[in-house]
Amino acid sequence: MYNIIGKRYWWFLISGLLILVSIVSLATVGLKPGIEFSSGSLLSVTFQNEVDYDEFKAEIASLGYSDAIVQQTGSGDFLIRTKELSDQEKAAIETGLQARFGALTEASFSSVSPQAASETINNALIAVAVASIGILLYVTWAFRRMPRPFRYGTCAVIALIHDALVALGVFSILGALLGWETNLMFITGILAIIGYSINNTIVVFDRIRENLIRGVSGNFELVVNNSQVETMARSINTSFTTIITVLAILLFVGASIQNFAVVLLIGIIAGTFDSVFVAPSLLVVWDKGEWSRFIPFRRASLQKA
Repeated sequence: MYNIIGKRYWWFLISGLLILVSIVSLATVGLKPGIEFSSGSLLSVTFQNEVDYDEFKAEIASLGYSDAIVQQTGSGDFLIRTKELSDQEKAAIETGLQARFGALTEASFSSVSPQAASETINNALIAVAVASIGILLYVTWAFRRMPRPFRYGTCAVIALIHDALVALGVFSILGALLGWETNLMFITGILAIIGYSINNTIVVFDRIRENLIRGVSGNFELVVNNSQVETMARSINTSFTTIITVLAILLFVGASIQNFAVVLLIGIIAGTFDSVFVAPSLLVVWDKGEWSRFIPFRRASLQKA
């Protein structure tokens, strides 16, 4: 029998390092807000003839939008993000581009005001908070017949917050390196991570409950370890097959749901790790009253006393 729970502080160390990197990245680099979270306009155009990216960017600057963010998709479309445009300004840009590069087609256009962007941010934060509170209450109710059911709900929420934070941190790094922006698909991915993470965690917790009811052992740490071992293969296999699907979406669907697929991929990996190793370990720490071990200075003072 593998002694997974006996190495719990190694799992906490790995988790802590991931969270530390995420927090540092978010504090120093932050997330690049997409148009949904910052006011502006996003215009997507495609040309009949092949257009060089550098020439296109230079033309946009010559039209008076030197601060515009220009990107080219894999299909050859050009994305132009700039300040909020009026209908006349948009038409002027398209006319200028058509005169320089030939016939074009407007693939899409969206514009968001500062007020709408602020409301979107608030709604996204509310959605994550409501989801977390709802999961806490539901898991506590689902394990109501177990001793101290609130602990199960709390550890499950800590695990999903861990996954979301790691996803945010990694995406912050990707934003700094590749210029990726957060958008509504990103928020959808975060909410999907929360749902996926809690599913894996509940599988492990449910096996703990079954083993406690069956009386496998009077030692809670041993029961948790047995439950981790029994469910580990199931969790890893399920996550692996999901990763294959997400990779297929990322490779073949395209840039339209890139953020969703990448965030989901990060969350699945982080969620599998903490569902199997971290969340059950937190139950053991709580049961054994080992919280003081997370505070080095307090532990040192207690040892001296």
